[in-house]
Amino acid sequence: MASALERTAIISGIGQSAVGRRLGRSGLDLTLEAVLAALADAGLDRSEIDGVASWPGYRADMPAFSPVSIGQLKETLGLELNWYCAGNEATQMSALINACMAVASGQARHVVCFRTVTESTALTQGVRSSTVGGTQRVSGFAEFLVPFQATSAANWVALAASRYFHEFGTRREQLAAVALNARRNAMLNPKAVYRDPLSLDQYMEARMISTPLCLFDCDVPVDGCTAVIISHRDTAPDLRSKPVFIESICGPFSGRDAWDQMDDLTRYTAEACGKRLWARTDYTPADVDLAELYDGFSFLSLLWLEGLGFCGRGEAASFVEGGQRIALDGELPLATHGGQLSAGRLHGLGHVHEAVVQLRGEGEARQVPGSPRLAVASNGGGPLAGAVLLSRE
Repeated sequence: MASALERTAIISGIGQSAVGRRLGRSGLDLTLEAVLAALADAGLDRSEIDGVASWPGYRADMPAFSPVSIGQLKETLGLELNWYCAGNEATQMSALINACMAVASGQARHVVCFRTVTESTALTQGVRSSTVGGTQRVSGFAEFLVPFQATSAANWVALAASRYFHEFGTRREQLAAVALNARRNAMLNPKAVYRDPLSLDQYMEARMISTPLCLFDCDVPVDGCTAVIISHRDTAPDLRSKPVFIESICGPFSGRDAWDQMDDLTRYTAEACGKRLWARTDYTPADVDLAELYDGFSFLSLLWLEGLGFCGRGEAASFVEGGQRIALDGELPLATHGGQLSAGRLHGLGHVHEAVVQLRGEGEARQVPGSPRLAVASNGGGPLAGAVLLSRE
């Protein structure tokens, strides 16, 4: 499609810092480790970076949630930027979307996108950066949730999951397949936070967090950073690593701007995202070899499966049941690195990183067989939604 300007862009390099629980390192330290790894992966010098993008940008009110500003990274690496962008009011995919548009419009040639969190260390200091409210004033959707002590996303997603279970007769044993699959894959990933075996009995007996979501339905707060470099596709011959091509990318904003007031709690914005993603390419869901779907909570993976068209409305629980279809050697491998449920919560950019690893054939023990050539990665839940379709060639 001539209108899909994102095809001007490629992913030229990826990098990831150490990822773990309570690392005790600063956000800037982790960011530098990831960005320098991405530069080395692409074979680029820092002087060639002329753009930086991040989501959500530095948050002084939630420092562990987003502890590093673009300015800090620029000053520390001595970058000379022609373009930069970050902002909270955007989809989690916005850094990549904006970077693609910057490259397509000539504003930049090589853009570093990064996402950094130090949430696990913050928890040891009594700071909960993944909730809203507390003693501060709130506005927007939070003002209707904080008075009822619904300050955690677990509450909001559980509300939608309860409605979905009611409408479609979903059982917890079916949902368990998402968490169990993630853990099996994490056991093959040396960077994953949780690598011990997880059984169905353990899942069913785990403490409930917000019905119907139990402990293993919730992602893992970590410390870490992921960096992805977006470059113009004509730089591909000069790169050190195999480039991955961006076929389609989107981040629509439709329906109500509230997790608990969506037009249909059993759809979220994932459905609008799927329509937009496939409208920008000639590929279809049937062409996809693997999917790194956002799993801040296991239930979100069900909505993404339906929203992106991998199965029909109300069919996702049956699709994942038993885990065979979503296994590494299955019909549609999911969360091949362990996802956010077992590898750690890097707010979606970790999924893009893993999709690139798989398309390059660098997954080692967790590599999807058959030389996959097309992958989908998605970010977000509720009113937030972003997705990208990546190609090996």
